[in-house]
Amino acid sequence: MSSVNGPTNEQHASGISAAVQLGDIVSGTITELDRTHSAVVRLDDPLSRISASIGLLDVSWRHRPEDIIRIGRRITAEVIAVEEQPPRIRLSLAATENPELWAFLKALRPGEVIGGEIADVQRFGVFVALDDGPPHPIYPGVGFITIPELSWRHFADASEIVETGQRVTGSVLCFDTTQGEARLSLRALQPDPFQEFADVTREGQEFLGTVTKVVPFGVFVRVADGIEGLLPSDELAPTPVEAVQVGDHVHVRLIDLDRTRRRLLLSR
Repeated sequence: MSSVNGPTNEQHASGISAAVQLGDIVSGTITELDRTHSAVVRLDDPLSRISASIGLLDVSWRHRPEDIIRIGRRITAEVIAVEEQPPRIRLSLAATENPELWAFLKALRPGEVIGGEIADVQRFGVFVALDDGPPHPIYPGVGFITIPELSWRHFADASEIVETGQRVTGSVLCFDTTQGEARLSLRALQPDPFQEFADVTREGQEFLGTVTKVVPFGVFVRVADGIEGLLPSDELAPTPVEAVQVGDHVHVRLIDLDRTRRRLLLSR
């Protein structure tokens, strides 16, 4: 039975939470910064009874949070998460700061194949100017490829795989809300050489391999183009690890092949 004094704050908040949808645009006032340095927002009626906040990573893609967040500031933001218990709304100010870019990124789906042109090659990854995407407010391109997603094969530098101005096609991995980027993968559209190797290889098979790396617990040996396995130090005995050099040729036998983790374990 309902209270004679009307619904409790919790009941009222829960009802409001049910009415709020992801993607809704709401307005309010920043009232404080909490202990995680998120901005606490008092939303306008009829949402004023429900807790709302903006995380530091959702403030802006262009400006520093401290330049944007201040107590008393009026804001308009997009709802990016709704939590029922306790009722709470998470907001993105970046969404309304760059509505065209946000809408484009939100429309992308994991696995979708999109094309573009390499805009910049850095040691930490590659920026892609997407064919149908708007410009990014900071970066050379809206698409971004991390180093591991460039290729299945081993390489020392991203410039070995791509170059500025090159046309590429990649698979969408996710929408990075922190940076305002579409994370892409080139290798997702390429055959995995490890799985191809596993299809024609059996445990117990022998190889003449080349040492590619020496580590305290053993050595890595290339047994086929782009395929390496670990030869543990105890399998090297009586030869100490310190006596092995990169480039040495060794006879090895495959004793374990793990398709899921893409790993080979070798023996002498």
